[in-house]
Amino acid sequence: MASARWRRAALVRRTLLTSLVLAQTLLGSYFLTWVLPYHGGNPVELGLILLFALLFAWISVGFWVGVFGFVVRRLGGDRHSLLRRHGPEVLASQPLARTAVVMPIYHEPVERSLNGLRATYRSLEETGQLEHFDFFILSDSRDPEVWLSEREAWYHLCKELGAAGRLFYRRRRINLHYKSGNVADFMRRWGREYRYTIVLDADSLMAGHTLVTMVRLMEREPQIGILQTSPDIINGRSLFARVQQFASQVYGPIFTSGLAALQLGEAAYWGHNAIIRTATFMRHCGLPKLRGFGLFSGPISSHDFVEAAFMGRAGYEVWLEPALAGSHEESPPALMEELSRDKRWAKGNLQHLWLLLSEPRLRMAHRMALLNGVMSYLASPLWFGFLALTTLAAARLFLLPIEYFTTEPSLFPQWPKWNPQWAIALASSTLFLLFFPKLLAAADLAFDKRLAQHGGVLRVTASVLIEILVSALLAPIRMLAHTRYVLEALLNTTLRWAGQNRSAEPRWRDAFTNHAPGTLLALGWASFAWWMDPMFFYWTLPVALPLILAAPTSVLLGRVWLGQSLRQRGLLLIGQERDPDPVLRELHDAPPFPHPKEETTAFSRAVIDPVLNRMHRSCARQAHQGAKARQVQRLTQHCLEQGPNSFSRRELSLLADDATALACLHEQAWCASPDSYWGREVAKFQGIDYLIEPTTGPKS
Repeated sequence: MASARWRRAALVRRTLLTSLVLAQTLLGSYFLTWVLPYHGGNPVELGLILLFALLFAWISVGFWVGVFGFVVRRLGGDRHSLLRRHGPEVLASQPLARTAVVMPIYHEPVERSLNGLRATYRSLEETGQLEHFDFFILSDSRDPEVWLSEREAWYHLCKELGAAGRLFYRRRRINLHYKSGNVADFMRRWGREYRYTIVLDADSLMAGHTLVTMVRLMEREPQIGILQTSPDIINGRSLFARVQQFASQVYGPIFTSGLAALQLGEAAYWGHNAIIRTATFMRHCGLPKLRGFGLFSGPISSHDFVEAAFMGRAGYEVWLEPALAGSHEESPPALMEELSRDKRWAKGNLQHLWLLLSEPRLRMAHRMALLNGVMSYLASPLWFGFLALTTLAAARLFLLPIEYFTTEPSLFPQWPKWNPQWAIALASSTLFLLFFPKLLAAADLAFDKRLAQHGGVLRVTASVLIEILVSALLAPIRMLAHTRYVLEALLNTTLRWAGQNRSAEPRWRDAFTNHAPGTLLALGWASFAWWMDPMFFYWTLPVALPLILAAPTSVLLGRVWLGQSLRQRGLLLIGQERDPDPVLRELHDAPPFPHPKEETTAFSRAVIDPVLNRMHRSCARQAHQGAKARQVQRLTQHCLEQGPNSFSRRELSLLADDATALACLHEQAWCASPDSYWGREVAKFQGIDYLIEPTTGPKS
């Protein structure tokens, strides 16, 4: 019954959205036709009108999603939302089911990832419901220094939390299919033991009461396969990250409310900060290999929207619940880190074009979500193409003879005619679509009496203006980068899978190297425009100038001191900075993991420290066989004689993952002469301030 009600509401809302977007797009395209000198009478102008229509429709969808969200919030929330169906008293009486909380990681900052997991664990412990949850750290890290450090930090965390038998660490030796393969590997091994799986990212942070509420909602709604929260961005330190988190927390509520109101039970899955019905997910959401050509062959890189679509195809619902508070994530610290991530996402999202054509019985809402993901990157080359055609049209008008007879037959010449008033009106309407939802979001703050959390009226106004300025500077840079990524994806270039930088500031050399092509292109474009006509040059500046200044913009936005300077002045503030959630306070107050006073490598500690050596041996292979065993023996002997410094990552991993080798290295290292490599390492260990009592850690 509830399903029938929300489906009727979804049909009405989506029909209204489609009608509004089409009407706006047709009107805007009509205006553009009469702005152009030949009114669409040649191929260049026809191309301009087509690209404009696609881009205007794309902008219009975002505009109306924001308006819908504002209206929904002002009406007190969506009456079809899950939390409106089940009151607090009903949820509080709902028993829980066994749930796994999994965190896939790959070359992440170890302390930040595990500190977030510690805070989430502590918060869940305070709810009194910890007994229903187990935690899994699922590592795909390849560098032995990284994964040995991960395992060491996990061991310390188990001891600190008393979490033996509840907090587990597993590292895949073969990391097929990236994150989705990591989660699939977990489900094959342990999925049958848990009714639900909550997926976190390495930078995720979730309150215990949020985890408990998610499980209770799933128990109350057996037709739901995936429940997605709307995480807000926290812990921004650089100016770039602070702008992102301010936008997330100020604009985010109306956009996510609007998106949830339109999608209802056919929402998208974002890959993290969500709960999955495990058995249903295992049965219906396995990812096929693409059987096309080039980009459209092999494993699916971007998995989350596809898994939601498969869940919907199986007859289960997928919900986004914006009112679930206590769900957080972090932003990349700098523009280049964001673009590096987008390069992977661009290829994955473009693969969805093949799924739209090849996968049967997908729900229309999920097809639109897949198309939305494609357009989030395809919009950039469309914008680039629009600028190129605009330049071509202007060049033809200024440099070539006037074209009196266009493609359509006519007895009379057609005089080119501009309509500058219409052009100004069209540009103004486009800016209105882009910026009016941000003003609605600021008004939403005032209606909800949240202005004080962000510094008051004047500071919120200044912060919104700063965010708009930064967004205007970044938009052309992102456009050019995404255009390149789309072209590389279509050419099926090989992607390098790397861990994300979540803290380091950008360097000037890297910024100039990364942005040099765009800077040179913009300089050439602006110079050509100036040579052709000064008025056209002024028209290019909003796009050309940010590209020319891309390198200094990227570096300055990535600077922590600039972000903290604005924070001290009360600008770009978020509510958690004035009144942090308990789980956020737990993260900030987390004690550091034990560190040796003198610098040692994770491999050396795994060999020398008796307790860590025993723990690592319990997690390693007991012994390799055949040729690999002989290779391990040779490496062990070489390591004893010369130390591990000349080893490759693969060789070091072989040793660190062999229990017999670790035992031999430990025994012989303690017998080594004082002037040898291992003798010096033992001396370092004996000077370390902390010693771990000899107890065996939990096995993975």
